[in-house]
Amino acid sequence: MRPVSASTTIDAPRERVFDLLCDLGCRPAFTDHFFTDLRLGRVDPVGVGASARFRIGDSNVWLDTVIEQVERPHLLRESGHGGRLNRVPVFTVWELAEGPAPGGCEVTVTFWAEPTKRIDRLHKPFRSTRVYRRGFKRALERLRELAESEAPVPRVTVAGRDRVPAFNA
Repeated sequence: MRPVSASTTIDAPRERVFDLLCDLGCRPAFTDHFFTDLRLGRVDPVGVGASARFRIGDSNVWLDTVIEQVERPHLLRESGHGGRLNRVPVFTVWELAEGPAPGGCEVTVTFWAEPTKRIDRLHKPFRSTRVYRRGFKRALERLRELAESEAPVPRVTVAGRDRVPAFNA
């Protein structure tokens, strides 16, 4: 699948937008229109090593993603797998640059898949690039609304997690 990109300008501090992107527990707040059934891979879903599994819309295609590189506050790289038997490598890169207005930023997301097996290239387990471009464009619009409103963002947590942290005596 060819790389798909979308970008937008957000009138909020770059650090706030970066924190929203770096926390996988916040992702459903702006991507749940085309990524559904998000499940976190660990209790603390922030930073390098944080992982999640989700479905693409109503399809049976699942994707895994893991944050593999964080360069605060301008770059976030994710890699994972998806498609048939979860064997197609997928990649997502979030880039944040200083915006044209002071105190704002420009966010660009790029998503692509690299099928290695011939059957995966022929079967095309992922939807068309148009679906992803439209989905990420809407996700960035929703991210803009969240970041600019400065309201608390609803988060997904791991089931069974203690609400009160345990203290070691």
